[in-house]
Amino acid sequence: MLLKDLRHLESGSRSRFSVMKIEILENKLMLGQAAADEAAKIIQEAIAARGVAFVIAATGVSQFEFIDALVDHDIDWANVIFFHLDEYVGLPETHPASFRRYLKERILDRVQPRAFHLIDGEAVDAVEECKRIGKLISRQQIDVAFVGIGENGHLAFNDPPADFDTEEPYLVVDLDDACRRQQVGEGWFGTLGEVPRQAISMSIKQILKALNILCIVPDQRKAEAVRSCVESTVSPLRPASILQTHSNVIFYLDHESSSLLSRK
Repeated sequence: MLLKDLRHLESGSRSRFSVMKIEILENKLMLGQAAADEAAKIIQEAIAARGVAFVIAATGVSQFEFIDALVDHDIDWANVIFFHLDEYVGLPETHPASFRRYLKERILDRVQPRAFHLIDGEAVDAVEECKRIGKLISRQQIDVAFVGIGENGHLAFNDPPADFDTEEPYLVVDLDDACRRQQVGEGWFGTLGEVPRQAISMSIKQILKALNILCIVPDQRKAEAVRSCVESTVSPLRPASILQTHSNVIFYLDHESSSLLSRK
């Protein structure tokens, strides 16, 4: 295991970025366990401090090992409230790619938290659904957000160029072809034409409001996105690069996803 601090400088008005912590593990199983241990610690501390923990949950292939390890932890799940990061517009919950289905099967049905505020991707009006769930999350201080990085550098479903300015907690976004191809490559859809063109996504500013962010990114196919978002300047063209500005973020990588970093 290797823990590194990377300090980033940027010319212009923002001259200093926060310290980023990066843990590099041997493989996905070790990565998932390490991230789950840290996540459990944060959740347990939040419950001890104020009786409840508020958590943002991510989905996707990259989160499998992490979620499996997390739900095995001895946590008072009855005092944990989850929020949903993103969901396809118009996709039935019965579809294998539905993130509601994913979260119910992998978290909600296994640990029975106090509440899980899911995004209804089949709502008649997606904008109104953004407002509904946005009101719920706006009332809370999020203790920890679990996120990944897309092959195109996206954060949640904020594809490049991402909206770094909106104050809305959730928004309807257009999915670019790189993002949609990733979903086919991961086996969620048979063809590109089957992938929805829009999604409801938590906004960049809302993600950054979390007290802690754990960014969990295994696999060689993510190596270029990791390098770009960790070592290049912050830009909407590299949405996850905004994590460089957060005061308490940890990147969990394996040897494959970290293979292109210059500071190995």
